[in-house]
Amino acid sequence: MASYFFMRLLESSAHRYDRGMRLLSRGRIDRVYEAVAERAASPGRRILDIGCGTGAVALACAARGADVTAIDINAEMLEVARSKDVATLHGGRVEWLELGLAEIEDRFGPGSFDGITACLLLSELSADEQSYLLSVASSRLAPGGDLVLADEVVPASWHARLLYRLLRLPQAIAASLVARTTTRPVADLVEQVVDAGFVDVTEERILTDLTVVHGRCPLEAA
Repeated sequence: MASYFFMRLLESSAHRYDRGMRLLSRGRIDRVYEAVAERAASPGRRILDIGCGTGAVALACAARGADVTAIDINAEMLEVARSKDVATLHGGRVEWLELGLAEIEDRFGPGSFDGITACLLLSELSADEQSYLLSVASSRLAPGGDLVLADEVVPASWHARLLYRLLRLPQAIAASLVARTTTRPVADLVEQVVDAGFVDVTEERILTDLTVVHGRCPLEAA
């Protein structure tokens, strides 16, 4: 995808979100969802999916046997998520909650989760909000727990960066005028995760301008 700001337009009609995302990604967005779930979920693990949207990552984690708490502030997106077929969860489960990022600390205690995921969320947040999310994730993960983020980043090669910027500028202007909001690629995502105290941090570019970053919460000192 050249840009993910069209998510804001799609979210105004939640029932068209999944189809729109597949069109924008030329059918590759499911690969991103699966990559996030593969790194975070396994049978019996407690997963928090922040900004779950229509539930693709949460359901992919539950399909691997995880117990998922999926949160989003958009009630329409959650309605779509709840309506999806959950017959293939293979022992996992999902609890859908209308809850915002700022409410996590009040709702869940330290070390409540074995994995925390956020897909295409940080690009919606300010720098301060991104730092806050990483801090909350660090405190709500159990020692050794996994943080898995997928988000929009600037492409690595110079020619891909040039094309990306040329395509993104008019689209971003249009989105700002129509949706009254913007997204921006996440700067130095790996460095942010490392600075937040996570270890064994890895990155995999799934699409040209989308990456999956995986880090672990340090084990408690012996």
